[in-house]
Amino acid sequence: MDRSEQPPVNNKPVQNKKRKGGPSKARITAWVILSLIGIMVTVVAAFALYIWNGLRPTSDGAVIQMELKKGMSPFDFAEELEENGIIRDAFMFKYYLRLKDEGPNFQAGVYELAPGMDRDAIIAKLNAGETLKKETVRFTIPEGFTVEQIADTLSTAGIVGKEAFVALADTDKVWGDIDTVRSIPKDNKQLRHRLEGYLFPETYELEIGSKPEAIILRMLQEMDRKLDALPENWEETLAERKLDYHSLLTIASLVEREVVVDEERPIVASIIFNRMKEGMPLQIDATVQYSLDKPKERLYEKDLLVDSPYNTYQVKGLPPGPIASPSLKSIEAALYPADTDYFYYVTKKDGSNAHLFARTLREHNRNIKLSNEIAK
Repeated sequence: MDRSEQPPVNNKPVQNKKRKGGPSKARITAWVILSLIGIMVTVVAAFALYIWNGLRPTSDGAVIQMELKKGMSPFDFAEELEENGIIRDAFMFKYYLRLKDEGPNFQAGVYELAPGMDRDAIIAKLNAGETLKKETVRFTIPEGFTVEQIADTLSTAGIVGKEAFVALADTDKVWGDIDTVRSIPKDNKQLRHRLEGYLFPETYELEIGSKPEAIILRMLQEMDRKLDALPENWEETLAERKLDYHSLLTIASLVEREVVVDEERPIVASIIFNRMKEGMPLQIDATVQYSLDKPKERLYEKDLLVDSPYNTYQVKGLPPGPIASPSLKSIEAALYPADTDYFYYVTKKDGSNAHLFARTLREHNRNIKLSNEIAK
């Protein structure tokens, strides 16, 4: 072959061509961003699903009773709600309580709750204190009853034991923020029962199974409440008469046991004050009855000689303490006695339970004779 006919030889080296199709830097950055966004969306969606699932009601179930105990935190109660299947997730319920600022107003008590209840319905129920009404027992303490009579009433009704009640009524202890009991002389060993006269006579309703302490505290609270209903300046009046709560209740108890007709209560109270002012013995039969082991239908001369600090025939002035639980009317009479110059009274024997009043012993003796004449 003729070399002159061959194509010219290219002696330059052959260069590799640049590859095409690899991801650009911008594409990689966009892919990373989209991946992160996807992960975040997935995480948020998963968390939202977790929250939704944790807060949604559980499956319907039977109603159960649960107690939110006094002093128990809402968060601790949330744990019990989860344990009993009322809510799905205690942690999420606590978070929801924080978010809604709920929990501080939850009221202690026993609630009926059921699986399937909406969380807001549970919260509303706890806020409203829609607790189960416990079985209660009602009892009435008549005006003029003594501690032992009160104990007998409660014992007969099967509410508390008599001995336990009387023992607690004699205990020298502090009864919360009750004001009246603070006036009871601590060093007065002559008191027959420490809380005599301080347990207000009323109709009460308490939970079945209430202990003696709860019953006594309720009756003491009622006494405080009744005293709060007196005129605003009643404590100033008490101070003007140089009396304390203990003396006031003692006088009121004497009036209570001696008087049946309400209009006569302030008059008898005035006689007590008049006799004390003159240094005369009160000579009140009810104090003799209180001194005896058992009250009698009729007192005899020998009974008036009983040796007791409560016997106002033998001891001048007020007895060591109240002889019964006075009514509010008797307390008012002791606080606001009538203005009289009477020193004596005798019961009419005509069945009216009213009295004849006298200024002098001679007039009193005439009233006694009159009372016997009209006796039925």
